[in-house]
Amino acid sequence: MHDSIWRGEALFGTREAVVCGDVRRTYTDLAGRVRRVAGLLERHTDPGDRVALLSLNSDRFLELFLGIPCGGRVIVPHNTRWADPELIYATEDAGARVLICDRDPGPLAASVERVIRIDTGEYDELLDDADEIIVTTTPDTLAGLFYTGGTTGASKGVMLTHANLMANAVHTQIGQPMDGSDRYLTMAPMFHAAGIYSTLVLPMVGASNVIVPAFEPGAVLDTIRDERVTCAIAVPTMLAALNEAQSTSPRDVSSLRWLSHGASPAATEVLRSAASLFQCELIHLYGATETSPLVTIFRDEQLALDSERGKSCGQAAPGVAVRIVDAGGALLPIGETGEVSVHGPNVMIGYWNKPEQTADVLSADGWYRTGDIGWLDDEGYLTLVDRAKDMIVTGGENVYCTEVEDALYTHPAVTEATVFGIPDDQWGEAVHAVVVLRDGADATAGDLIGHCRARIAGYKVPKSVTLQREPLPKSGPGKVLKRLLRQPFWDGHERAIN
Repeated sequence: MHDSIWRGEALFGTREAVVCGDVRRTYTDLAGRVRRVAGLLERHTDPGDRVALLSLNSDRFLELFLGIPCGGRVIVPHNTRWADPELIYATEDAGARVLICDRDPGPLAASVERVIRIDTGEYDELLDDADEIIVTTTPDTLAGLFYTGGTTGASKGVMLTHANLMANAVHTQIGQPMDGSDRYLTMAPMFHAAGIYSTLVLPMVGASNVIVPAFEPGAVLDTIRDERVTCAIAVPTMLAALNEAQSTSPRDVSSLRWLSHGASPAATEVLRSAASLFQCELIHLYGATETSPLVTIFRDEQLALDSERGKSCGQAAPGVAVRIVDAGGALLPIGETGEVSVHGPNVMIGYWNKPEQTADVLSADGWYRTGDIGWLDDEGYLTLVDRAKDMIVTGGENVYCTEVEDALYTHPAVTEATVFGIPDDQWGEAVHAVVVLRDGADATAGDLIGHCRARIAGYKVPKSVTLQREPLPKSGPGKVLKRLLRQPFWDGHERAIN
């Protein structure tokens, strides 16, 4: 990873590398701070030790994300929305010796040997006192443990090496190129793959990383306007919120040349609205933490929204292979639906301390089974239909939640919607929707059911709808926590709620 940082320093030293609030640093500044992070860790840890990081997005987060692996240690970025037991589990499972945080760590402090606080100024004092050092690493050196979880149950530490992360950077730059004139906005949480997928690309080309501490739609739009942001990524819930804010209080966002989205499916109506409001290229990205994360790229997605291909998430990124397999792992022909499997130098080396779970998803020849259900067309465009665990089986028919959610989002009163299966004595499972209504809008469950009935097959139409005004519960990266909504319906029943 340090090759990217040193390149940025050598070729673009005086260019603005990072902007965060009032902080503005050049590539020379950033590289020096990365070397001092290594010097700081040299005093408190040994090579290969894990260092946990609990922080909102910031310029410090960026230098630690780069500096901990460049210092020969392993970063363990924590989800800022996790409860104490989840944070303690991930910290102790990783065996982290040091925690660096921007808040009172509470009971988490007992899980590590040393806590270093960013918010009290302690981190800056230690960094100012540290020597600039360069640590030898290899492509196979473990760079990070990225704990997944929040939407599908127990958290697992995804092991990514320097080679994994650098492969992703190369794949990203070939498939979605940036140059030194670009100003990239980091608004997705940096502990998540969506928040850091371009981090190593920017120093390669001398582009600027504009960081906002947390997502607030109005503040993000102001930042795009004020910093003349050219590129950004949003998860779909963020994109929907940006649409709402831009439609009610428009800003000058003409600097944007592309806006990408990923991490979960986006409703077509959300994308149509974004294309109209932002007047820039839309790029659909699909990936997973286990793939560092990029798997597919769909450029100029807005041009295909009215076609069947508009539901695709694109073609395999350069350097990545994608195939569709059946339950036994056998290759399926073009057009048939099955599990998405991925191969490439970006694929993780496994789950930390979980050999059985690693073997469940990672074959001996390096193919990773994603748990996503989809199909490939004859030009290699991948269309996802659902997560394997979210698919509803009702009366022997398969219902893919995303298709039902798409229908709900076309109703003008709907601002958020999610769909899942609930127990049904006759059909095994019934389709249930939870819908958040737009402020000032009214609709009944019957209205929404009738709306869907005009758009999708009868067996896919929700049999029941829960209406609410408060937002849907979400994980740190912004994914809807279906398991929390589903659980009360399945208490006392056999279906797994993960």
